[in-house]
Amino acid sequence: MQNLSPEHNGLKWLFLDLNSYFASVEQQDNPALRGKAVAVVPMETDYTCAIAASYEAKLYGIKTGTMIGEAKRMCPPLICVLARHDAYVKYHHLIVDEVAKYTPINKIWSVDELSSRLPPDKRNRADAAAVATRIREGIWKNVGSAINCSIGIAPNSFLAKVATDMKKPNGFIVLEPDTLRDALFALRLTDFPGINTNMETRLKRAGIRTVEQFWNISPKHARQIWGNVSGERFWYNVHGYDIPDIETNRSMIGHSRILDPEHRKPEHARQIARRLVTKAATRMRREGFFASKFSLYVRVVDGPKWGIEMSVPPSQDSFTFLNALDDLWATMIEALRPHRLKKLSITMTGLARHEEITDDLFIRPTKQSKRNETLSVIMDDINKKYGVEAIRLGVTPKTRAGHLGTKIAFSRVPDLAEFSE
Repeated sequence: MQNLSPEHNGLKWLFLDLNSYFASVEQQDNPALRGKAVAVVPMETDYTCAIAASYEAKLYGIKTGTMIGEAKRMCPPLICVLARHDAYVKYHHLIVDEVAKYTPINKIWSVDELSSRLPPDKRNRADAAAVATRIREGIWKNVGSAINCSIGIAPNSFLAKVATDMKKPNGFIVLEPDTLRDALFALRLTDFPGINTNMETRLKRAGIRTVEQFWNISPKHARQIWGNVSGERFWYNVHGYDIPDIETNRSMIGHSRILDPEHRKPEHARQIARRLVTKAATRMRREGFFASKFSLYVRVVDGPKWGIEMSVPPSQDSFTFLNALDDLWATMIEALRPHRLKKLSITMTGLARHEEITDDLFIRPTKQSKRNETLSVIMDDINKKYGVEAIRLGVTPKTRAGHLGTKIAFSRVPDLAEFSE
């Protein structure tokens, strides 16, 4: 396997997983919610699902993805709280700053997960455990007493993450090289990140039903089962080798929205779509990208899903993408003639930095396109100086949850600036 360079280095990594993070933040900010069954929801309706549940709610069987109507039947005293993604990002930064006091942070995996490559003098059980204790106590003291975490220590970050799932909440598990086999053999294949039900089925077809059976195959056999190098990397991770992460590049910028009932008529949904476009374009300028493709995706209430993409000259101004939206929106209305829309998404792809745009792809800018770029930047500066609503293109719809289009994705933590764009 090229460029893998696996090596064993003892207890090398610490992984931190915040427990029921969104719900914990709500309990931290509102002490009346502590000790109560809480579900964090994207909107106030029984027809949505929980995006987080407190441990008190989990005792009733409620988890992420449980429909709220069903959750209320499972737990009559359930308290539903509208998601506040800006609060979760603010607490995320407080927690990151606190953890960094005790150990270097190598990667932020998500809003509630991070990993640390332990300094050489901390790569033993006693010192690693002491670091974990200081982190947990520091979070309770300096961030919030309702914010809990599970911490894993292992030879690589993959196994350290596995360790955090072995005991929750407030767990601390060390997977040492000499006892690694016994600890892992007690787990199910689906306890490992990356093995979902489909992959489990594929492993069973290969005659592998237990962790022990997987342990005993060769790296090349694992690669054959996965159909690519990911299987080989997975094998080395499970065996405790420390292998480098694969660097990935940003491929898209976009926003999506489940529409509030009052915004589901096409004329209202279009205003939401325009706002999502301006937010995405503002973010693209802030991050220094240009996009050459724009797509629109909608889902009709009790109807079909529909999507379309178009190419544009490499651009980052709001006006180019608003014009693209107008074109695609007209096409969508003609194709679907929808009465009510449930969800919409806009996406900008084909991302490149200015210096990466080649002459054969770049259309010579017109006077109008230059004006659009200049005006977009001026609007950014005004909104940054005087507030998010200082100047807007069109009507800004009022939504129940607020922060239109800005939410925390599985592996991306929004910049705080996005909540004021």
